[in-house]
Amino acid sequence: MPSDKRNTRKNAAPDLENLGLEVGNKPPQALDVEESVLGAMMLEPSSVDQALEGLDPDCFYDPRHRTVFEAMLELVKNHVPVDIVTVTSKLREKDNLEIVGGASALAGFTEKVGSAANLEYYIRILRQKAIQRDLITASYQILKDSFDESIVVDELIDKSESRIYDATRSIARREVQDIGSILKYVVDDIEEKQKSTGLGGVPSGYPSIDRVTNGWQPSDLVIIAARPSVGKTAFALNIARNAAVDHHLPVAVFSLEMSCAQLAKRLVVSETGLSGDKIKGSIKLEDYEWEQLEYRIRDLSRAPLYIDDTPSLPVMEFRTKAKNLVKNKGVRLIVVDYLQLMQAPDQGKGGLREQEVAYISRTLKATAKELNVPILALSQLSRNAVQRQGSGGKPVLSDLRESGSIEQDADMVIFIHRPDYLGLSDNPEDKEKTQIIIAKHRNGETKDIDMVFRSEQVRFMEPDDTLVARASIPSAMNTDFE
Repeated sequence: MPSDKRNTRKNAAPDLENLGLEVGNKPPQALDVEESVLGAMMLEPSSVDQALEGLDPDCFYDPRHRTVFEAMLELVKNHVPVDIVTVTSKLREKDNLEIVGGASALAGFTEKVGSAANLEYYIRILRQKAIQRDLITASYQILKDSFDESIVVDELIDKSESRIYDATRSIARREVQDIGSILKYVVDDIEEKQKSTGLGGVPSGYPSIDRVTNGWQPSDLVIIAARPSVGKTAFALNIARNAAVDHHLPVAVFSLEMSCAQLAKRLVVSETGLSGDKIKGSIKLEDYEWEQLEYRIRDLSRAPLYIDDTPSLPVMEFRTKAKNLVKNKGVRLIVVDYLQLMQAPDQGKGGLREQEVAYISRTLKATAKELNVPILALSQLSRNAVQRQGSGGKPVLSDLRESGSIEQDADMVIFIHRPDYLGLSDNPEDKEKTQIIIAKHRNGETKDIDMVFRSEQVRFMEPDDTLVARASIPSAMNTDFE
């Protein structure tokens, strides 16, 4: 039973009546509808549940109506039936009966009830009016902040996006669905996938991973975590490259640590097999190497791969950009490098970094669900992961840095583990050996997968793979992104 779905901002909100007068209009409201809903709740028990599912106190503009609704909420919490007698009693108990107009006012509400079949429509009206009022409040605060000469513009944009998001997020509230409708969708989806020989999600380009994941699934938040300098960015770039180049699926990469040029050079090294020193210009390229470079990057240059290198990217700005990329470019996969470098809205005095990271991870998951695309977010591990020597030094879920909410929000958590990097092996043959550890998989199995990381080529490979042969499972996803 929802009671506080909307963040009440009574103390910080402007006077909507005076604000309305300034523009020659009253704030959005539907007082007759408010009275009809309250009357229906006192007459019909089923109306109580329906109203509580769709409304909260802020949906009522008139403070007297809001007080009556809050009294009803308290009755329901205490398992007391809602009717005109119990509501009158509760308001009298709180010394609020005369404030709302007395028992006669409550009786008047019941006389304004139309058909019970219209209640859903009335609820929709009240929600729409409440959202309009919230948008007015948010716009006023944005206007007020914009006149503040001392405010940092990036902070202003971040706050503005957060306020608009808070005001409109109730629009995304989903209706309850019956199991029959859900199962029909599921069976149709299963049937479609059975007809296909490919994956149900975005391919990683690594068959051993895709066999476990069935591709990166829409609406999933996938966390890829490792110790510093183990190869998180290289792994994410390989995945982005494989989807965009081999499968022509639009991919967006948000790089908070490296510039677009730095990422592009890494991609060129991976694509051509040329040394990083030659790509950086430290060593001159031979003529045949120039030809090799131009030939190898031809497909890469045409790939639907989009890179944003905004540093310290506010998470709400990320959400807006991601939404535009999905809408305008047909993006099917989003990569964030890396999560801890994103900025959360100001948590106020006493706000902890753990709270900020929790906000970021929740927003990433909500964005993946809203846009119905997988989001791969890179993450740092805590120092405990570096110091641990037991169990082969493998990272565990509790090593995720700065917030346990990352693990909770993630549909999948993948660790990159290199024993040689930790000094756990002196064997030269183990130098490139890497494990991709699927430590959490909400909808499938967990597994340790052997890989090879060739750091000089910035490439993760299957043990039997070569730079030329790129075996992969085809995708069953629609690649028509126009």
